[in-house]
Amino acid sequence: MTVTVRSFAKINLGLRIGARRDDGFHDLLTVYQTIGLHDLIRVSSGRGRGIEILCTDPRVPTDESNTCFRVVEKAMLALNAKGRIRIEIEKRLPVQGGLGGASANAVAALLGLERVLKKSLPAAQRLRIAAEVGSDLPLFLIGGTVLGVGRGEQVYPLEDLPATACVVVTPELGVSTPKAFAEWDRKLTVAGPSDRMIELGRGLSAWLSESYSGAPFRRGRRENPLLELVRAGIKNDFEQVVFPEYPELSESKSALERAGAKYASLSGSGSALYGLFASKEAARAAVARLGKQGWKAQATVTLTRAEYWKRIVEA
Repeated sequence: MTVTVRSFAKINLGLRIGARRDDGFHDLLTVYQTIGLHDLIRVSSGRGRGIEILCTDPRVPTDESNTCFRVVEKAMLALNAKGRIRIEIEKRLPVQGGLGGASANAVAALLGLERVLKKSLPAAQRLRIAAEVGSDLPLFLIGGTVLGVGRGEQVYPLEDLPATACVVVTPELGVSTPKAFAEWDRKLTVAGPSDRMIELGRGLSAWLSESYSGAPFRRGRRENPLLELVRAGIKNDFEQVVFPEYPELSESKSALERAGAKYASLSGSGSALYGLFASKEAARAAVARLGKQGWKAQATVTLTRAEYWKRIVEA
């Protein structure tokens, strides 16, 4: 039996970085949003023991360092399951793109494993295992619009924002997240001490109180509330350190804005960028325009939580 699971990407609707913690991680505040672009993960089981990872993309590790391997290994122990598990990763998302590809792959592998074995972990245990493997994994066990705090692994489902047309630009380069964090720490040191936690707290209060109790979600407003949310002051702090290092990424953000994006941003630490558009027609027109300019761009749509779970398992 083989189960195929769609491994959907995410974008970050704003990302604020706090101080480096004693455990080496940074406190974060972000709103994750799942989108329609995806990889495919095929999971099967057979006689024997062990975990086999297959992927034609040479940049994807196929040993125990792969996130799929790590999460399945933990799940097998928790389920007291035996057998040889085979995981095939069909990459469509960029590697080191800031779209959560590896994390989404791992969660898809976990969901596929449960279906193949006909066994399920309790939801709390599933989230715990996901958080142990990586900070971005838990969001993919929720889907839709998700608040992320802590190092990003503490996730809370937010009221779903309506589906919004989106264009994702994927430059031919990868950005190392650890290096981006290191540059952020260096920048803060050069700039002098700054209490980022106060700003994070204010940002959290603003996003929750303004976004859900009044502006920008005022009834009767004609504009898509997602586009109103991103203009409420959220931003991606990584742009401050990634754009100077990779000017091409700053240029692609400007290209998205010139193509009609209502809001454009780096996703995570990059290298992917996204733009939110008023309609699917506007997004398709932007893809055509960006393509003529030499940018690799795809039109997609943000996924609500219900749509995410409806589409995640391929028929």
